[in-house]
Amino acid sequence: MSHPYQNYKNHRRIHPLFHVVLTLLTAGLFISAIVELVRSLNAGNQIFPAVLFLMSSIMFIVIFLLVRSYPLKAQDRAIRAEENLRHFVLTQKLLDPRLSTKQIVALRFASDDEFPSLCNKAAADQLSPDAIKKSIQKWRDDDYRI
Repeated sequence: MSHPYQNYKNHRRIHPLFHVVLTLLTAGLFISAIVELVRSLNAGNQIFPAVLFLMSSIMFIVIFLLVRSYPLKAQDRAIRAEENLRHFVLTQKLLDPRLSTKQIVALRFASDDEFPSLCNKAAADQLSPDAIKKSIQKWRDDDYRI
């Protein structure tokens, strides 16, 4: 779904099933496991199943975090390559090596007109990704990353 006028205020996207439902279910599972372990410890019996339940919930949290971080790293690599190519096409030079991946990911929203100068400013002043996004005058939509 394309945002007709993507800007700083509406550029963030969430996936409700992952960011809301799965996050709440994961938190609920972990809290339930802790409650069950405390109950088992207080009762003095059946501690092993409660420990397994807690270990399983911790494993699920780790998987939950990895499921989010691995695709983001892959997207960051793709964005870095795309923006390096775009910079080369516009300036006949590669991106400044002082730019971090997070800065380059933020720069992807800049239009071709302001992209090279904003890249230079971001590298020279070591602008934060948020400051880069706030500096963009004409946004270029990116509807692929969640």
